[in-house]
Amino acid sequence: MTGPLAQHGDPACRVEHYDLELDYKPLTGRLAGRARLWVHTEGPITLDLGRFAIGKVLVDGKPARYTHGDGKLRLRHRGRGRSVVEVRYSGLPQPVRTRHWGDLGWEQLADGALVAGQPIGAPSWFPCNDLVRDKATYRISVTTASPYTAVANGVLVDGRTGSSTTTWVYEQAEPMAAYLASVQIGQYERLPLALGQHVLVPARLRRAAAHDFGRQPQMVALFEELFGPYPFREYHVVVTDDELEVPIEAQGLSVFGANHVDGRRGFERLVAHELAHQWFGNSVGLADWKDIWLNEGFACYAEWLWSENSGGPSAAVHAERAHARLARLPQDLRIGDPGVANLFDDRVYKRGALTLHALRTRLGDQAFFTVLRDWSRNHRHATATTADFVALAQWHSVAPLEPFFHAWLHEPRLP
Repeated sequence: MTGPLAQHGDPACRVEHYDLELDYKPLTGRLAGRARLWVHTEGPITLDLGRFAIGKVLVDGKPARYTHGDGKLRLRHRGRGRSVVEVRYSGLPQPVRTRHWGDLGWEQLADGALVAGQPIGAPSWFPCNDLVRDKATYRISVTTASPYTAVANGVLVDGRTGSSTTTWVYEQAEPMAAYLASVQIGQYERLPLALGQHVLVPARLRRAAAHDFGRQPQMVALFEELFGPYPFREYHVVVTDDELEVPIEAQGLSVFGANHVDGRRGFERLVAHELAHQWFGNSVGLADWKDIWLNEGFACYAEWLWSENSGGPSAAVHAERAHARLARLPQDLRIGDPGVANLFDDRVYKRGALTLHALRTRLGDQAFFTVLRDWSRNHRHATATTADFVALAQWHSVAPLEPFFHAWLHEPRLP
C-alpha cells in the first residue's frame, strides 16, 4: 500500500508494550502524556507522533537526542535488541489530516473527547509505531476531571479519585494494533447488558440505548457459535452525546453517535457490524491494509447473519439485493487491493460480504462455518492475509478455489 499509509510506521521496528499515562483537561482540551515503549530494533528508533511539545526523551533511562517534525520522532540512538523509550509530551492534540479519509485520531467533542484512529490516527495522541501489523499489549492510564468517565481498551484494573480528578487505569493484555487503541471521555452513565458487556451513555439516551443494544448479548452468543469464542475479556460500547458520521471501531469497544440511537433498533445492523470486528479486524488483524476486505467484508456479512438468525431477511436475500446494487455501480474496483482512495469504499464492504456468501453457497454451511471458526482460532490475536484465507478455504474444498477468489477479489467486474 502506498501514499499516507506507507509514510506511517517502521517495518524494522517492533513494539512489545505501551504504557501510557495521560492527563486530559476537558475545558481546555489540553493533553499531557508520558509514554513508555518497549521497542525491539537493531537500527535507529523512529516513531510516529503528531504536533506536541516534547518535554523529555529517554532511552533505557538516559536522555536521548532526537528530532521531531513531519509526524516523526527520530531518536539519535541506534537500538540493540530491546530498548525502553520514554517520551514526555503535551499540547492540544491535532488530528492527522488526510486527503481521502478526513481528520483522524483525537477529536474534541462538545463535552469530552474521542479517538477515531482508523487507519493512521494513532499519532495524534501518543508516540507509536503506526504499522497495522505491529501489535503490542497496552496499559492506559487517564486522569481527567471527576464528573467525566474515561474509557480505554481492555479491563479497568484501577481507579483513584482525588479532590477534583479521577484516574482510570486499563490493561489490554491481548496484542493490539496502534490504530485500534482508543480513549473515550465524557459524562456517561454505565448501563450493564451482560457479564463483561456495558454501554456507556449520556443520561438522556439511557432508555433508548437500553432498547437499541438490548439484543447485543444474543448477538455475542450467535457469533460465538458461528465464529468461535469471543476473543477478549470484555466488550464496551460508548454512545457519545454528539452525532457521528459512522460508528468507530476499537479493540474491545465500539463508539456510536447519539444519532445511532433512536429507541427503535433502527441501527441494529451497525451494532452487529462493530461487534463482529472484535473477531475480524481486532483479534484477527491485517498484515497489510490492502486486505481490508478481510475486516469489512466479514463484518458486513455478520450483519446479514444476524438478520438471518433474528427474524429478518436471510443472508441470501441480503446478498441478492447487494448484488443488484453493485451491478449498477462502476465496475472498476478490485477489492483484493482497492488502493488508498478506495480503502473504505462501500463496494469493498458489500462485495466482500458477497464473496463470503458465494463461498458459503459453494462449500455448504458446515464447511463454510468451519472455515470461519478455524480462521478465528488459527490467527487469534495475530495477523493474516488474503492468501492465508484462500489457503484455509481451499483446505476445506475438493474443487479448486483459485479461479473463484480471483474473480471475486482481483477482477473489477462483478461475478
